[in-house]
Amino acid sequence: MESVLFDPHSDYAIGVDIGGTKMNAGVVSSSGEVLFTVSLPTLAGRLNTMTRVTQTIQRLLTEVEAVKPGCRYKGIGVGSAGQIDWASGQVRSASELLPGYAGTPLKVLLQARFQLPVTVDNDVNVLALTEKHLGAGKGVRHFLCLALGTGVGGAVVVDGHLVHGCWGAGGELGHLSVDWNGAPCLCGGRGCLEQYASGTNIANRMMQKLVAAGEAPVAIDSREVFSRWQSGDCVASEVMEETIAVLGSALASLVHIFNPELIIIGGGVAEAGDRFLDAIRKEVAARTMPSMHDGVRIQRAYRGNWSGMIGAALQVWEYSDPATS
Repeated sequence: MESVLFDPHSDYAIGVDIGGTKMNAGVVSSSGEVLFTVSLPTLAGRLNTMTRVTQTIQRLLTEVEAVKPGCRYKGIGVGSAGQIDWASGQVRSASELLPGYAGTPLKVLLQARFQLPVTVDNDVNVLALTEKHLGAGKGVRHFLCLALGTGVGGAVVVDGHLVHGCWGAGGELGHLSVDWNGAPCLCGGRGCLEQYASGTNIANRMMQKLVAAGEAPVAIDSREVFSRWQSGDCVASEVMEETIAVLGSALASLVHIFNPELIIIGGGVAEAGDRFLDAIRKEVAARTMPSMHDGVRIQRAYRGNWSGMIGAALQVWEYSDPATS
């Protein structure tokens, strides 16, 4: 590829993490070391998301050139919210948090703009790469990742390889149905794990229970639910017991399907702490065949605001070197 920025032998890649509220970009080495970073608000609904991605990368390149003139890169790796057609690098589906984003041909547009090889994947899949190379998944061949945040994202690693499915949406663990007749989900299904285990829906269920108990409607976030739970609040305890039971049921099913060595739980809900993780471990143990539960570890995800950006960059080596993919 003809480009003043491209060097196929460079130990540096550009990683970009595209979220609904902010975009993180950075220069990352093949070992996961972060050399430079920039972060810009996404400005969704006010600015075209693709335009903002380009601006973020250009800001990074300008800042790097000022302190490290002539820096060259092996490629650009992108981790994005939404469902990604992995082969084409196009956004196949996206929520209204990023209006007009669905259909964006990220890979084609970025390759044309920066004249560098580009790899694009879902944001939770790239987080799984950070886990694989730097976090709890280091040296582990079979593991699952769950990101419990605004929604519930998932990633599946089998024999060291991310499972992408036929076009890239493999690992949508948040839409495993845990109640065939349960609450309707935005995806069109019913009783999805996301309806019970996301931070958003933990807070929603808490507010519904408080109103049903006769309290005036009040906005509560998941952190408030966790705090009340830790303090012994009975309504918060009811919400968290439901959440733990649902998560335990879902994870037991996933253990029976994938036979993993490790389950990694990240996202804001993981901030509920050790009591939360310990309760999930007990619930999974109670619901899983003993032979299949034996040896399965459940751990908190690698910490750091730049984890998504790092994993995005690591794709550049992950998929260019058959020995590591």
